[in-house]
Amino acid sequence: MPQVKTKGENPMIKKRISVSQKRQITIPIEFYNSLGIDKEVECYVQNNAIVIRPVRESSGEFDEQILADLIAQGLSGQELLDKFRETRRQIRPAVERLLDEARLAAQGQASSKTYEDVFGPEAD
Repeated sequence: MPQVKTKGENPMIKKRISVSQKRQITIPIEFYNSLGIDKEVECYVQNNAIVIRPVRESSGEFDEQILADLIAQGLSGQELLDKFRETRRQIRPAVERLLDEARLAAQGQASSKTYEDVFGPEAD
C-alpha cells in the first residue's frame, strides 16, 4: 500500500478504491482494522474532503456529572441506573442538534442568540 509522508506526522496511508453505481465504497480491511471500526462510521465534508471515522459510543465525558445530579435528586439502586441510562441516551441527540443549529447560524440560515439570550444578564 503506498504511503505518503506528511510533515511532522506519521506516514499517511493512501489507497485508491472504486465507487459503485449505487455510490457505495468498500473500506479497505487495513483501514477498517487499524481504526477499530465496529458497526457505524460518521461521515462529513471538511476542507473539500470526505472524512469517514469510527463512531465511538459515549466515552463517559458526562457520566460523572449525570451521576452526581441524579444522586443529588435522591435516586439510588435500580431507579438510579434506569434514569442514568435514559439521560445518557439523550446526550448524543442533544449535541447533534446543537451542532446543526451552530452550522445553520454560521451559514446565516438561522437566527443567532446573544450571550444574554442564552445565559441571562451577566452578574457584576
